[in-house]
Amino acid sequence: MASTTTFKPLAEAPRDMDQIIAQERASPLPSFNARVAHRLGTALHTRLLTFPAPACIHISTCTTPPHVLYHATTHDGTALDNDFWIARKRASVIRFGASTWRLHVKYNGDEAAFAGKVGGEGKAGEYAIHGGGVPVFVRGCEWPVAVCVVSGLKQWDDHMVVVEELAGVCRALEEEREAMK
Repeated sequence: MASTTTFKPLAEAPRDMDQIIAQERASPLPSFNARVAHRLGTALHTRLLTFPAPACIHISTCTTPPHVLYHATTHDGTALDNDFWIARKRASVIRFGASTWRLHVKYNGDEAAFAGKVGGEGKAGEYAIHGGGVPVFVRGCEWPVAVCVVSGLKQWDDHMVVVEELAGVCRALEEEREAMK
């Protein structure tokens, strides 16, 4: 299926912790519900269709069990393995309240150092420090209300596509809110 959207390259993912934290907090949504999750998921899907690599998109609440509000693939070629990555990235975002890219940078991609933090290699298998899991904040809330995960691109691109599309949806919702005043 060909996309009608033109390919737009992703910005480079920051490697400075303060920049990553600022990026995570830069787009608090005015509210969050199934409609907003679908809008974000659709924006991600549309953008990711312009990439040749297949990817999976997942948006769910931070609850256990998760309330899945959006889950889709972009092209043939995704696999069950993508869902395992999604589960691990999601678990990391919820446990640490941070993007998986931030965890990757914090631990310099060192899985053994990360395993020491979470209680050994057995426990480390439940989490991932590979970019693509991003916390979703609502204005006025300190802790994430949801998690958005992309799996399938390079990890820094998984991270940036979520950050960029989340920012776009946040801007659009704010503009709509202002127009209604």
